[in-house]
Amino acid sequence: MNQALQGLLDLLDIEQIEENIFRGQSRSAVVPRVFGGQVAAQALVAAGRTVPEDRLAHSLHAYFLRIGDAGAPIVYNVDRMNDGRSFTTRRVVAIQHGQPIFALSASFQKYEEGFDHQIPMPPAPDPVTLPTAEERLPAYDLAPEVVEKMLEARAAVDLRYVDDPPYGRYGEPREPHSQVWFRTNGKLADDPLLHVVLATYVSDMTLLDSVLLAHGRGGWAVGDVVGASLDHAMWFHRPFRADEWLLYDQESPSAHGGRGLGQARIYTQDGQLAISVIQEGVVRAPRPSPTA
Repeated sequence: MNQALQGLLDLLDIEQIEENIFRGQSRSAVVPRVFGGQVAAQALVAAGRTVPEDRLAHSLHAYFLRIGDAGAPIVYNVDRMNDGRSFTTRRVVAIQHGQPIFALSASFQKYEEGFDHQIPMPPAPDPVTLPTAEERLPAYDLAPEVVEKMLEARAAVDLRYVDDPPYGRYGEPREPHSQVWFRTNGKLADDPLLHVVLATYVSDMTLLDSVLLAHGRGGWAVGDVVGASLDHAMWFHRPFRADEWLLYDQESPSAHGGRGLGQARIYTQDGQLAISVIQEGVVRAPRPSPTA
């Protein structure tokens, strides 16, 4: 396991300070605030640690309420909303400086047999044939400090774009569709919650890419968009491992009113539909500076 992955696992291993209260540390993302995927992942850890081990996460619904301060810890309060025969529901509120910055509801289910069907996996190239971030990013017209931040942010995860990302070829609208293969840069323990948490963390990295593609924007990396996640929902359909290749197939059906919607499906390499994801975010052109 590389040092970056171990650091990420340590970040997600939050501290329990009371029966339903947990505390997580923060760190800066590629932008000067807490990465939304970190808060979502830590909140899911908090919820999962109050649930029996035989109940697996099957869905989460979350709202990003305020920008997180990367210099301060985050307190997670867990509300044990329901403990039923088959399903367990938790609500988690993340607090910094006395104010909620994030709210998550998550549901867990005891395994049972049932109907089974899925949408087939779309075609995609073998991930090992695609360039790594280390190979691809320096070739783009990006500031060296931006490349350094992006490589640091992705050191724990091997994330490979099928086509150029928004910042790799911007200025001309493209189809609002993006594919990314990802896996952790090292093997993980067999704990199912850990793999769900890691997938949750990664899911916030690229989901709004397809919104940017539709408008020929490069995103924060080139400074032609101002944005932030608003809400995030995931459904975990089938078992998967975050340390094995997963295809993140993403598209944007709509953008309007300063908001863009991204929806996606995540497949295992052998074609099993593992996760469905939907996210809406603020996506705006930068406002011009006021003139003197």
